[in-house]
Amino acid sequence: MKKARHFTPIDYPKPDGVLTFDKLTNVSFSNTNHEEDQPVHLQLADALIPVLVNLTDYDEPAQRYCPAGVYEIIRDEKGQPQFQINAQNCVHCKTCDIKDPSQNITWVCPEGGGGPNYGEM
Repeated sequence: MKKARHFTPIDYPKPDGVLTFDKLTNVSFSNTNHEEDQPVHLQLADALIPVLVNLTDYDEPAQRYCPAGVYEIIRDEKGQPQFQINAQNCVHCKTCDIKDPSQNITWVCPEGGGGPNYGEM
């Protein structure tokens, strides 16, 4: 993975809702289900790395490489970035465990057998 400053951001076309869909619509097709009261199965070795290292150096790539929109940078009322994990969207592809440039994210098997339900596959 190379530093973000070496690249020009790509302006992807918006999903049309007919042939192309947004990430959350695609997640809904997987019938993903996680219990709301279970511990988050996506663990950070250091909670500061996503903002202090990955956002600074790589424009936090987890928000792009995750196919389910699990990771996002949100801004508080003062404009300060915060790393948010939407674990309920996870489709268990383990891309984050492999692709994170700082090797900071660890995917562990969630409790209760939750996750995607690919019934037609």
